[in-house]
Amino acid sequence: MAYQALYRVWRSQRFADVVGQKAITQTLKNAIVQKKTSHAYLFTGPRGTGKTSAAKIFAKAINCKHSVDGEPCNECETCRAITEGRLNDVIEIDAASNNGVEEIRDIRDKAKYAPTQADYKVYIIDEVHMLSTGAFNALLKTLEEPPQNVIFILATTEPHKIPLTIISRTQRFDFKRISTQDIVEHMAYILKQINISYDEQALYVIGRAAEGGMRDALSILDQTISFSDEKVTVTDAMQVTGSLTYEMMDQYIANCVRGDVEQALETLEKILGSGKEARRFLEDLLLYCRDLLMFQQAPNLLKEKAGHLTDNFKELADKTAAEKIYQMIHILSDTQNDIRFTNNANIYLEVATVKLAKSVAPLLNAAVNETSPAAPAEISALQQQIEQLQKELAELKKNGVQVKEPEPVKTPRAVSSKNALRIPTELVYKVLNEATRDHLLNVKNVWDDLLQMLSVTQRAMLKASEPVAAGPKGLVVAFDYEIVCGRAMEDEELQLALHNNLSRLVSDYAPEMVCITKESWPKLRQSFISQNKDSIGSHAEGESKAGETHLIDEEAPQTPPNNELVDEAVALFGQDLVEVIND
Repeated sequence: MAYQALYRVWRSQRFADVVGQKAITQTLKNAIVQKKTSHAYLFTGPRGTGKTSAAKIFAKAINCKHSVDGEPCNECETCRAITEGRLNDVIEIDAASNNGVEEIRDIRDKAKYAPTQADYKVYIIDEVHMLSTGAFNALLKTLEEPPQNVIFILATTEPHKIPLTIISRTQRFDFKRISTQDIVEHMAYILKQINISYDEQALYVIGRAAEGGMRDALSILDQTISFSDEKVTVTDAMQVTGSLTYEMMDQYIANCVRGDVEQALETLEKILGSGKEARRFLEDLLLYCRDLLMFQQAPNLLKEKAGHLTDNFKELADKTAAEKIYQMIHILSDTQNDIRFTNNANIYLEVATVKLAKSVAPLLNAAVNETSPAAPAEISALQQQIEQLQKELAELKKNGVQVKEPEPVKTPRAVSSKNALRIPTELVYKVLNEATRDHLLNVKNVWDDLLQMLSVTQRAMLKASEPVAAGPKGLVVAFDYEIVCGRAMEDEELQLALHNNLSRLVSDYAPEMVCITKESWPKLRQSFISQNKDSIGSHAEGESKAGETHLIDEEAPQTPPNNELVDEAVALFGQDLVEVIND
């Protein structure tokens, strides 16, 4: 007989053989034992996690005459026929190639007939998300009024593409990614059964590369067996998966941590020159940094991977602070996103290497200096100097010499936060030059309606804001929080959404949004009024800038009643438009 791939030979034939899905298999077994099976099931989850295998086992168990505790016997004629795919009452359909209305109508028509060889007729529809809209509608009617003794099992990797009307009529089981430890244990069992020796660490390399899929793990194991010489070694597994050796990762990360950019780039060139794939390279580095962090915080979780914990790895974990590892993970993660849509991955990797070496090294050096042998001596010398200065100061005071107290250092208020956000003063002044009360009132009247027209994220950002000035071409929005204001400035989609939706709510009005903080608004307003005093006083009646009138109205409560500016405003615009309140 021709050679069969491992994932076909070792396909699960009992619920107990399904790896890493204990909760699901136990639920299905109990349903069979208690005779509380549903007419339709939906199995979802990543590839290679056991969805189709569990469906076939369920079909055998529910039709097996000799089942024990919900498990099929796999010995009777019915079980063997289902395993070999020759039982007419268990129909497996690939929806990727049979996704039309006619195919589903044919299923619906045949489902009306009673099973001929088994107790239940079972339809297993794989990749069900590939069905067309018409096919889903045809299937929906059957699921609403299912024939007796007919069970549908739908399997998919993309449940979000299935209509909710279908999902609501099924019992849904979400198959999770299989843990690396479970994959390793299962591969070890298979290798023992076929008498092939192995290095345990090689199985961990394969298990990680499989990314939670047992079928992928067995396929990689099959390749590694073919590549190796009667033994699955770490080197063979690294070669087949394209993963980095631990020595390579130790050397690369150590160069970055030391800040040796040249050595780090040379190591990168060697790694890429040996044929390592860029995306796999980044994944391995992320896992390596994750292991560094885990070793620092919870070393017991890495005990089963003792082969991974090289001396260089432990040394790096001891010397590198957690904050530095966070920063490294952040840089690597950003690079991983950047190379997704590029053909020049090497450029991004080189840039990331420079970032790692330049940004991490200074922080590490500071940490090393704090714990260096010279640090206690330096601290002791400084303490002696302080004590001597304190004694001299006490003697001076005792002899009657007046010692001038040092003036407190005045630091600019909230310098760090202000530097983080630059207020667009010129744009604000440009809006205020043309601002009118009518424009502002129009915006405020539709503000709540505008929020409802935005996305959830955009609405959340504008909830903590309010319009404070508006003109024919611009709108000034003041935000409660500086960080939200900064994000709104950079969010082009928010700017466009506000521009478009305001034009719908207010006829022929589509202003550009200018974002400021509420803290900065009073100063900006007062500064604008001060700079435009002369223009307000010099304008003839009816010619003054409406924006300045609006600003004077806002300032009125804080202006003394005898102020000449107020008198001019009252003379120009009338008492009704200017409100003066005495403090």
